Amino acid sequence: MSKTKENKVTGCIQTKKGRANYYVVLSSYDDTGNRVRKWIYTDVPIKGDSKRKIKTVLTEILAEHNDTGVNFSKHTYFINFMDNWLESWKLTISPTTYDAYRITMRAHIVPFFEKKKLKVTDMTPAVIQQYVNAKLKELSSNTVRKHLSTISKCFDTAVKQNIIAINPVKRIEMPKKKKYNGAKFYNERQIEQLLEVSKGDSLEIVILLTLFYGLRRSEILGIRWDAIDFESKTMTIKHTVVRIGKDIHMQDRTKNDSSYTVFPIPDKVIIELMKWRDRQQELKSLRPNDYHDSGYICTKPNGDLFRPDYISHHFALLLRKNDMPHIRFHDLRHSSASYLKYLGFDLKDIQTWLRHKDIQTTMNLYTHLDMEAKTNIANSLDARLHNIEAE
Repeated sequence: MSKTKENKVTGCIQTKKGRANYYVVLSSYDDTGNRVRKWIYTDVPIKGDSKRKIKTVLTEILAEHNDTGVNFSKHTYFINFMDNWLESWKLTISPTTYDAYRITMRAHIVPFFEKKKLKVTDMTPAVIQQYVNAKLKELSSNTVRKHLSTISKCFDTAVKQNIIAINPVKRIEMPKKKKYNGAKFYNERQIEQLLEVSKGDSLEIVILLTLFYGLRRSEILGIRWDAIDFESKTMTIKHTVVRIGKDIHMQDRTKNDSSYTVFPIPDKVIIELMKWRDRQQELKSLRPNDYHDSGYICTKPNGDLFRPDYISHHFALLLRKNDMPHIRFHDLRHSSASYLKYLGFDLKDIQTWLRHKDIQTTMNLYTHLDMEAKTNIANSLDARLHNIEAE
C-alpha cells in the first residue's frame, strides 16, 4: 500500500508511572484500516528544562517516519512495507540499482511472501530460511545472496524505526558464495587478431577503446566528444549509458567513485579518434536531414547512440563471422588485464588501470590469468623432458 494522508504518522509526548524518561507515542493506520500506536522510549529525562528537547526529538522522529514513506506499524504486511521502503530509496540510489531491486521483488520476493500474508513482525529467521531453501532450487547461490542483501537493507530500516528488534536476515545460514569461473579472455595474439578483423566494422572504435582501456560497456557507450581533450591528449570517464528495462538512461555518474578517472591518450589512439570523428562528420554531411548529432562517440551511421544490447549481440556476430573463440563483450575487459600482464605490469598497476574498487577483484582475474602461465610452464617442462629422452 502506498503512503496516503490517512496513514500519515502522528505523535505526542507521554510519560509512564515509575519511568524517569519521556516516551514518544506514534500513531498511524495499518493495512486493514485499524489505528495502531507505537511507544518509543527516549533518553530525555523528565526534569528541568527538558521539555524543549523532547519536543525536538518528537519532531525528528516524525520527520524520519513521514519522510521515508514507510508505514511503521507492526501490523503492516511485509510486502507492502518493502514496496514503500523501495520507493523511499528511489531518489537516493542509481536507476540501475533501483531497477535491479524492483525486478527482484516482482519476480521473486513478492510472489513468495504475498500468499503467506506475513506481517513485518512475522518475518523470523526461520521464514527467511524457507525463502532461501526454496530459491536455491532454481537460482544460483550468488543470486540468492543478492536477494538477501536487498531484503536485509529493508529490514535495517525496520530495525531503525523500532518495528522489529533484530534483522532476521542476519540470523540465518547464508548460502556460500561461489566464484564465477565462466570468465574467458583473449591472449595477446587473439587481441591483435580481433583489432584487425574489426577494422571497418561498426564496432571498430568500440573494440579499440574497450581493449585499450578495459572499459565497461556502460562507460564506452557514455564517452562523448566533450570528454576528449585533443590538446592535452586526455579522456575523462564521467558519463555512462545503461539500459533499464526497455529504456536507455544517460547519467552523469560512474559505477563507483573509483571508476571516475582521466586517462592519457597516446598518439595511435588519438589518430584513430580523429579518423572516427571525421567519419561521423562525413556521415552527417551525407544525410543532413536525418542525422542525429548526439555528441557521443560510439554511434550508428545516423548518429543515434548504440543500444547496450546491440553491442553484445553484434560483437558475438563479429566473432562468429571471423571464426574466433566466443567470449562475452565484457570479457574484453578481462582480455585487457591479460594483455597488461603479458606486457609485464603487476597486480597494482592492473588494478589502477582497470579501476577496480578493491584489489581482490583484480586478484580474482589473476586466478584465471595464472592458469595460462601454468600451462606455458607445463608445456615448456614437457618439451624439455622430451629433449632429455631424445638425448
